[in-house]
Amino acid sequence: MIKSIVFAFLICLLLASCYQPERDCNSYKTGSFLFNYEVGDSTKTAKFIRGNEFSVDYYDGKIDSAKIRWFNDCEFVLKDIHSKTAIHYKIISTTDSSYTFSYKKAVKDPNKELIVKTATAYKTN
Repeated sequence: MIKSIVFAFLICLLLASCYQPERDCNSYKTGSFLFNYEVGDSTKTAKFIRGNEFSVDYYDGKIDSAKIRWFNDCEFVLKDIHSKTAIHYKIISTTDSSYTFSYKKAVKDPNKELIVKTATAYKTN
């Protein structure tokens, strides 16, 4: 009895470890998107429009532009045109209208802890 329970548990564990979330990253390479982000205790909404070479962000009444460099279908770096800071993005999963991604500084400061955040962007067009 216990052997069959352990065996069933191991089978379930094996099947669960093989699960890969759906990632149709090509559908999210370009377009208009909205996403929520937190600043202190408040949640804000930003909009960005991503083309083949540039991304334009609209947040807090500001407009910011960045150059895009894709590593593969699901990972890219945005390098801000003015400040030259770079953020690495990785699309983790997709749905028919959104994608979940992680992001972090592309260049790690050896004196600071690397912070990785996760968010979801919703395609608006």
